[in-house]
Amino acid sequence: MKVLIVSDTHGRHAGIEEAIQREFPFQRLIHLGDAEGYEDYIADLAECPIDIVSGNNDFFSDLPDEKIVFIDDFRALITHGHMYGVSMGYQRIWEEGLERGVDAVMFGHTHRPMLEEDEDLILLNPGSLSYPRQKGRQRSYIVMEKENGKKPTFEIRYLDE
Repeated sequence: MKVLIVSDTHGRHAGIEEAIQREFPFQRLIHLGDAEGYEDYIADLAECPIDIVSGNNDFFSDLPDEKIVFIDDFRALITHGHMYGVSMGYQRIWEEGLERGVDAVMFGHTHRPMLEEDEDLILLNPGSLSYPRQKGRQRSYIVMEKENGKKPTFEIRYLDE
């Protein structure tokens, strides 16, 4: 199963459209918040099941702040991350993932892609498709590949290469 993981699109369409076109086909899309009212537009583009949570800029959204999703036998906590202070570090969100017993925590908010993994937990952030903040400011997302019974793989990919 191929999963496209994105965040922080902030109502801008170019990045999400390009990522979807580049990675199509995929079987699931996960958006980690700050879609800013364009959830239905993104769902229509994806043409597959979509999981989306609310971000700190989704003021009028009825979306959940976080949820646990299952990708085959793999459990992930998806959240925007702002409630865990991710701009100041990852310790709180890491501890939350361990406490909940998930395989991964997926979050956004910082607009900086990252992927950390140890034997207990995978922590990942796809960065932003609209307003990247890392050195080089490349728009980014993550592709997850998961085969039944096997450990998933994750790759940070960039639109501006």
